[in-house]
Amino acid sequence: MTIQQCKYTIATSEYGTFREAANHLFLAQSSLSASIKELEKELGITIFERSKKGIRITVEGAEFLEYAKQIVAQADLIENRYHGNTSNVNRFSVSSQHYDFASEAFARLMKENQENEYDYRFRETKTYEVIENVKSMDSEIGILYVNDFNEKVMYQNFALNNLEFHPLLKSRPHIFISKNHPLAGREIVLIDELKIFPYITFGQDKNSSIQFAEEVYNFTDSTMQIKVDDRATLLNLLVETDGYTIGSGVIGSDVEKKELTSIPINLDQIYTIGWISHKGRQLSKEGKRYINILTHLINN
Repeated sequence: MTIQQCKYTIATSEYGTFREAANHLFLAQSSLSASIKELEKELGITIFERSKKGIRITVEGAEFLEYAKQIVAQADLIENRYHGNTSNVNRFSVSSQHYDFASEAFARLMKENQENEYDYRFRETKTYEVIENVKSMDSEIGILYVNDFNEKVMYQNFALNNLEFHPLLKSRPHIFISKNHPLAGREIVLIDELKIFPYITFGQDKNSSIQFAEEVYNFTDSTMQIKVDDRATLLNLLVETDGYTIGSGVIGSDVEKKELTSIPINLDQIYTIGWISHKGRQLSKEGKRYINILTHLINN
């Protein structure tokens, strides 16, 4: 079976006859018919029923078409990306949980960039998608955290997908709040003190396990919970309300430094922020530089 045969089958289904499909494919009708017949013989199925009235797709043929369309779509993606690409275009992509410092490091990398041709991408997304993007090599690096609560599930996922985790920072949980928040100015906060304030978290997919949550402490006692999908909304809610979220304590951008403060919580729990990559795969020049910038940013 070839991709060309898949394309022939799709075209024949769309145009309804071998003659029409052959005209649009600039083929002889006999050549098109013979190619599809050869494919049917190879697969051991009948894709089209032939009669004097024309052709009709079979149940097996309809099922095959669904797979054929996926194969052709994937082949087109590969061709579009690499066909005729003789220039040295630098490609680099990062996927991250919703960390300000991760995007700040990416922005600094871009500021240093002196290339005339490049394709850089930063994906701020959910935990599961961070892992999936690195697994599929859509991203070279993924930024996320592990702790005692989620490490078993996370490391199982890493092993299953041939990924390895590289620690960057160990921290205790902090709250992020507005500088006008009633708790602002405290050196430490008690977990029980947070119950009267709205808890703002990032939503995950419905099918994701609780271990994929981005917040490092599962604060289930809160009766006021707000879920958001992006960091801009989170920032607005933190600035405009008495809400809080829980994270690393690292504030990266000047905007957040101006508006927010972070305070450690009286918890013994320690968690580790790090990056994932394919096991045994060397980082690109851009990947190495990004990790250097990120390390400097979160440690200073």
